[in-house]
Amino acid sequence: MKKLFQKKSKDKDNGEEKEPRTETSLVDPDYNRKKLFKKGVNLMADEKLEEAADIFEQALRIEPDNIETLMKLGYARFHLEDYNDALKIYDKILDIDVTNPEAWNLKALVHYEQKNYAKALDAIEKAVESDPTYAMAWYNKACFLSLVNQVPESLEALKRSIEIDVKNARKSIRDKDFANVRIEEGFKRIVEVVVLESIRQGYHTIGSIVWTTFLDKVDAEDALRKLLEKGLIIQNEKRDGLSKIPIYDLSSEVAERMGKEKKGLFGITKKQLPKPVKNLKEISQAIQSVREAIEEEDIEKTMDLFEVFIDPTKSGEQMIEQFFEEHREIRLWKIRLKDRGVDYLIENKTKMLNLFDNVEVTITKKLRNEIA
Repeated sequence: MKKLFQKKSKDKDNGEEKEPRTETSLVDPDYNRKKLFKKGVNLMADEKLEEAADIFEQALRIEPDNIETLMKLGYARFHLEDYNDALKIYDKILDIDVTNPEAWNLKALVHYEQKNYAKALDAIEKAVESDPTYAMAWYNKACFLSLVNQVPESLEALKRSIEIDVKNARKSIRDKDFANVRIEEGFKRIVEVVVLESIRQGYHTIGSIVWTTFLDKVDAEDALRKLLEKGLIIQNEKRDGLSKIPIYDLSSEVAERMGKEKKGLFGITKKQLPKPVKNLKEISQAIQSVREAIEEEDIEKTMDLFEVFIDPTKSGEQMIEQFFEEHREIRLWKIRLKDRGVDYLIENKTKMLNLFDNVEVTITKKLRNEIA
């Protein structure tokens, strides 16, 4: 699981690399903190973690309870292997917001580094309770369960993480934390998922599948054989000089259900979404309604409408597929609205409206492309 701790990629995954809006101190009383925060982020990007931590501490003198700054400081301390300070920082965040899933997840990773897997499991359980759609937390839970040899539970958590984000299937293939579950039939089915996803992305030969999945050739061939037996893929041949090589593709039924990605010029993939595009128009209509509720500061109506974007029987499933980060944000907003009431709605009104505006713009583009 070491690769989960790469600095730049993890910042990106967690959505923490957003630049503060540039404003002058004349119009923004928080200008100095934001300026220090941005400087600290830049130092972290340059891997100057000690300097970054000092800058974040200066920013906290201005606003001691700023969660964004605390999160970055904890992250810097974590990578400096100052685990005790990192834990204190994450505990402070949780004192402010006990439902913060990222703080629980990072606290779990500190315990993991200390090989205290019982405490890691306790913290990661609270992360998935706070946000059941947090794929990385489910993945980490699977790792911790494997390390304490709770094999069935580990596989269930891993499957859940893959349902939310299929990229976790490929990540798990080479993760040493799964040594205890690798021989299980359930894990072998995850290998099949990895191979199937590789084919969907446009890799059709055994060589390209091995290259993109990091699987051993024997494991890849075994997965291909099982997928053929299940009728999920089909095999053809193409001539390569004097010989023929096998080519694999999705069966027509699976291709229609999953959609395909085909390679275009310069190796860029073009995704063909399944037809018809599911309830994008319904999401767009729901956005109009939720915008009105937010503008009117109607907390009950806003929370009811948030459920449209969360509930998998409504638009939740498609939100996870196409707007995962936004889906997670809406879930957290609903929890916090329930806890904090209309004041939280008023404080975050602009942020909420901007998120729904961005989703609507993306949906409009998708619908236009579909019509084209």
